Amino acid sequence: MINDSTNTHTIITEDEIDLKELFSTLWKNKLIIIIITTLFTLFGLLYALSKPNEYRSSTVLVPQNDPKPSLAGFGNLAALAGVSTKGGQASAIDSLQAILNDFEFNKYVIKKHSLINKLKTDPNNLVFAFGYDGIYNLFNSKNNTLEKEKDEEELLYDAYEIIQKILSLDSDKNSGLITLSAQHADRFLVKDLIEIYLAELTQHLRMREMADVEQQIKYYQQELNNTNDIKLKEELSKLASVLVQKRVLSQSNPYYNVSQLTTPHVPYIKDKTGPKRALILVVSFVTGFILSIFFVFLYKFIRNSEIENSSKN
Repeated sequence: MINDSTNTHTIITEDEIDLKELFSTLWKNKLIIIIITTLFTLFGLLYALSKPNEYRSSTVLVPQNDPKPSLAGFGNLAALAGVSTKGGQASAIDSLQAILNDFEFNKYVIKKHSLINKLKTDPNNLVFAFGYDGIYNLFNSKNNTLEKEKDEEELLYDAYEIIQKILSLDSDKNSGLITLSAQHADRFLVKDLIEIYLAELTQHLRMREMADVEQQIKYYQQELNNTNDIKLKEELSKLASVLVQKRVLSQSNPYYNVSQLTTPHVPYIKDKTGPKRALILVVSFVTGFILSIFFVFLYKFIRNSEIENSSKN
């Protein structure tokens, strides 16, 4: 029992000595900790000041039901023309997302609307903390110099990647509503991009599907002319009328397959979504503080190792 209590007391004493030594090391090197933490915090502050405010604009869309009546009972005939009667069609959100991600489609839109120039943000449209834009202008001037050295294809791809980061499509699982939104430092650009892409996305989808419809209508008309079977003629006429109805109804809405519930607007200047400058400062301070402590203990470990090696020699 005496030995056990003695050992326990020895362990507690050693732990107390170790803790005292650790705190003593930190206190002796407090100036280094303060300097490193301050430097990281200052870098975080400069980074936060270099970032302009970001703004978000959006439009809410209501998916429209397929105007095409059921083709049940005409499965074999429809299959010959490439018409599916078993469902499984892509939803509005899936179709729009696939087109939005397509590089060739984006190239067409970028060229048509001169988006390369529009993405070169007008400094007059940017809003900074305390109204200070010196740091931003310093780095932005270097980026403009590098862009002059790029060819058109590279500029198009860069614009495509930027747009992919700006625009986003989301769907509410319960209501089925689709939200097309844009987030960028230029609060005027986000509204313009939504209007441009909403029109181009739905028009592209309309043209692609109407091209298929026209091909199918042509096929049915050819079959009507080539058959003398009255019953078959009736079935082919019904199929053709279904497709004609779809073609007519596709023109009834300015945006194919969706209707606009809310319109995009230019965000209010105080209604920013980022950057979170306070969080950037906190993260910078904590990171600097932790790394400074790590540096102090690493330095002490290296010094102790050198002393031990020199004493052995």
